[in-house]
Amino acid sequence: MKEESPVPSPVILGIDDLRPLPWTTRIARSSGEGVKLLQEHRDSFIDELWLDHDLGGDDSILPVVTLLEEAAFNGRPFRIGTVYVHSANPIGAETVVRSLTRWNYQVRRATV
Repeated sequence: MKEESPVPSPVILGIDDLRPLPWTTRIARSSGEGVKLLQEHRDSFIDELWLDHDLGGDDSILPVVTLLEEAAFNGRPFRIGTVYVHSANPIGAETVVRSLTRWNYQVRRATV
């Protein structure tokens, strides 16, 4: 009898300065940490990516968005099932949604 290989756990990444996001497998608390986190997962499939726009002080999600946009522009977008934008900043959230949708990422607004 053949033994079935285990089903891999989903990869759910979050970038948020305050929220706990307990369902995520890894979380970053700043844009710099977020860029590093995505680079660590560059060659793997990310089931979900949760993004907050405002990351404390002058920090925002925009460096992460730029990384995702540049990857798509260079013909090698990150492989992400769905990007969820859960910011309390409606203008910032809409900017992220529009930017990533333009590059064919599957993006949804969400509440946490």
